[in-house]
Amino acid sequence: MNQSAKRIHRREIFKGKIFTVAEDTIQFPDGKQAKWDVLLHSGATAVVPIDDHGKIILVEQYRCVEDGNILEIPAGKVEKGEEPSTCAVRELEEETGYRAKKLIYICSIYSAVGFSDEVIQIYAALGLEEGMQKLDENEYVTVKKYTIKEIIDMIFSGKIKDSKTIAAIFTVKEMIESGKIKIHTK
Repeated sequence: MNQSAKRIHRREIFKGKIFTVAEDTIQFPDGKQAKWDVLLHSGATAVVPIDDHGKIILVEQYRCVEDGNILEIPAGKVEKGEEPSTCAVRELEEETGYRAKKLIYICSIYSAVGFSDEVIQIYAALGLEEGMQKLDENEYVTVKKYTIKEIIDMIFSGKIKDSKTIAAIFTVKEMIESGKIKIHTK
């Protein structure tokens, strides 16, 4: 019989606008218990927008963890009752000003499985049409376009550090190379 650890109690410590912090009591198969801190999050989506020239659109914005600008794929928090694909479409337009004719589900990832339950649903956006950015208050975003090779070079040089972006770019690269995503460049 395969025994594993399990949560036997959860206590909320802090409830904020974006996340909640809880303390879990974990019971191990040998009977020992431990307290673990966990960050609870409603989930997010992220989008790899690919234009008709095969370039990927990234956004550069200030992130307080870095205390500087970070280059990443567009992303945002799923609102209560919102479908992840709807969130992806909304965030793409809000942050980049682009709308997509086609949205393809790529994968889902835990952003930081060691201490957070946040799951990010990742999509590719194709058939982009220019619209207008609709940034949130206190959101300052610069839109930039790169080839997939340029992005991978920036990952390996340490310029791109964002985990969702790194996971998404390598997954999309593989899907393009295997024919699961078809880019029709002009």
